[in-house]
Amino acid sequence: MDTFIEDVASLVSSIDDEHEITKQVAARLSALLASDYRLPPELTRPSNERHVTYPLYIAPDDSWSLASVVWNVGQRTPVHGHETWGVVGIYAGAEREFRYVKPATSEPGRALTPAGEQVWERGQVTVCCTTDDDVHAVAAVGDVPTVGIHVYGGNIGTINRRLYDPATGAVRWFVSGWDSPAGE
Repeated sequence: MDTFIEDVASLVSSIDDEHEITKQVAARLSALLASDYRLPPELTRPSNERHVTYPLYIAPDDSWSLASVVWNVGQRTPVHGHETWGVVGIYAGAEREFRYVKPATSEPGRALTPAGEQVWERGQVTVCCTTDDDVHAVAAVGDVPTVGIHVYGGNIGTINRRLYDPATGAVRWFVSGWDSPAGE
């Protein structure tokens, strides 16, 4: 994991284009998932109430963060945005992603336009968001909890982000925060 963190830190400090950063981070995350890397068990435990986001690394300057995000069987996020770039790799289980066209700020009060669904399984990596394509919901599918390793441009636990009502397009702002692993 230390090499992965060093590689991502180098990419974030040397590349300005978020599409290039996400491409490069996705390749490195694919390699990490294909290796024998194992998350500590306390960072893979689901909550019965909601999905949880455990910090794995937060850059000292908040330029990027790394997280283990865990959904229990059947849990689903609300429709949301990230306000930054992000790459997700499935460490365990599977997730179904529901994408929406990012609404123009000049179109309030309109239902969101669905842009497709995709199931992501163990070992697969996706660019979940860039600032121009950043509206989705995800759900754990299958009969085991879903664990994703997420890399975001910025400290995702402190970024002011959008929640969307897909039927009306109404936006509510939130900050997700971070969860503590069980036993802490």
